[in-house]
Amino acid sequence: MSEVAAVPRPDVLPGLLPAEAKEESRMTKLAGPSNGTRLAAVCVALLHVASASAAGAPDAGAADAELFSSLDRIFADYALDAHIPGLVYGIVANGRLVHVHALGVQDLDTRRAVTADTLFRIASMTKAFTALTVLKLRDDGKLQLDALAETYIPELRGWKYPTRDSPRIRVRDLLNHTAGFVTDDPWGDRQTPLPEAEFSRLLSEGVPFARTPAMAYEYSNLGFALLGRIITNVSGQPFAETIARALLRPLAMESSGFFVDAAPRERRALGYRWEDDAWHLEPTLAHGAFAAMGGLQTSANDYAKWVVFLLAAWPPRDDADTGPVHRATVRELTEGSNFPRVRQRTRGAGEDACRLAVTYGMGMSVSIDCDLGLALSHGGGYPGYGSHVLLLPNEGVGIFAFANRTYAGPSKAVWDAALALKKAGFLKERSVSVSEALAGAYRAVGAIYAKGEVAAGGDVVAMNFLLDQDAAGWKRELAKLKREVGECDTTTPVVATSALSGDFTWRCVHGRAAGSVSLAPTQPPRIQSLQLARKEY
Repeated sequence: MSEVAAVPRPDVLPGLLPAEAKEESRMTKLAGPSNGTRLAAVCVALLHVASASAAGAPDAGAADAELFSSLDRIFADYALDAHIPGLVYGIVANGRLVHVHALGVQDLDTRRAVTADTLFRIASMTKAFTALTVLKLRDDGKLQLDALAETYIPELRGWKYPTRDSPRIRVRDLLNHTAGFVTDDPWGDRQTPLPEAEFSRLLSEGVPFARTPAMAYEYSNLGFALLGRIITNVSGQPFAETIARALLRPLAMESSGFFVDAAPRERRALGYRWEDDAWHLEPTLAHGAFAAMGGLQTSANDYAKWVVFLLAAWPPRDDADTGPVHRATVRELTEGSNFPRVRQRTRGAGEDACRLAVTYGMGMSVSIDCDLGLALSHGGGYPGYGSHVLLLPNEGVGIFAFANRTYAGPSKAVWDAALALKKAGFLKERSVSVSEALAGAYRAVGAIYAKGEVAAGGDVVAMNFLLDQDAAGWKRELAKLKREVGECDTTTPVVATSALSGDFTWRCVHGRAAGSVSLAPTQPPRIQSLQLARKEY
């Protein structure tokens, strides 16, 4: 189904650009009108089968328990409105799974309840695993991101490009969705079980391009299937095994993998579509050549380990880097294609909703949200399943949700939950440590204010400082401020904004003074700029 033929396209979430948001754009069509009282009764009954927090969830304090209960209602409302047979969501904070909650059933025949160990296909959320495995192979010296993709996939060498001046596709273009391929939903999903030999034949014949490579972002499942082939060729093992060896096993994600039928049926959430006011079982897509773009199966308990691992890459620090992938490499997932797009945060939120510039990194969409700050996200839509993950690295918090309905879109519920956490004060940005250089400069600033002249700080200013405003000018400015606010307590801690800059507020006799200090990139670092002024009410 093309976008033109679909229902009117709603606004999409950051990280859910048109293709990634297929679960959103199709949800209205698949859900259809309700069949009145009968349907409502069925939905409510299913939601109450497993509406309590999943077994094994960590204990929360009374305040957090009340907050999490309110989030449970957000997901329960979503599940009811969107005709979801079963759902589980989790919250990771401070390096652990702090809340997990399950709703409904994983199998409509047995009415087996969803739990934190129920296995779901997570669709395109698989892409981050594929991307990080590629980066690890780069770290291991087995490939280069700026090398031509045909270096590792010989079938690409005879391809006809759209223009004579087209650059040839690099590995990086595949990671960033800038290879020039057309958005291939829903075709790409149904290619999951494609045999490797048929994939090779498809590649040997060449594929049509939507545009010249490296000109724009366009989401492509084919691009990530090619990354799967690259992983296979450079590692010497099938990509499923390489991803398991590189990430799943080291993270003790023992229940996760690409071979869905290998898992016990009683643990699997079967996938359903909602059509003609009824659920219909979707056939299970077997493992194949396209699985690197969306075939992973996992549980909430397993996936939480992945989220913990990713968030542990922030902030940069001197701690031992125990892997399985370097922290700096994990942070590369946020490095985008340099083709930002403006998107509205939530579907149907109105003209006043937060509008964001979004870029695609490597298996993650990256945005700066007006309320949440740095946000990494990705949706997943698949025959029988829908999923979403949102990571807030600066707060060390992640939220994810899995559902077992075709192209189910838990993205809005995930983002609404994050905003509720923000409103409740649960999200606390990690502070930047104050470096010795910044601490010393800040002490000098206090001495300068106390004495009313720059010389009181000692040899602490950079060569530009007194050229920008001479000592006499500083003496006048400091005297003026002291007449306004009086003596100040300059021992209040400085708040670092980086290792070489910080902000501060002083309590003074007649009010408050606010300031900022920035150091120059010299050895030793010296003050290049200082701002001081009365703080207005």
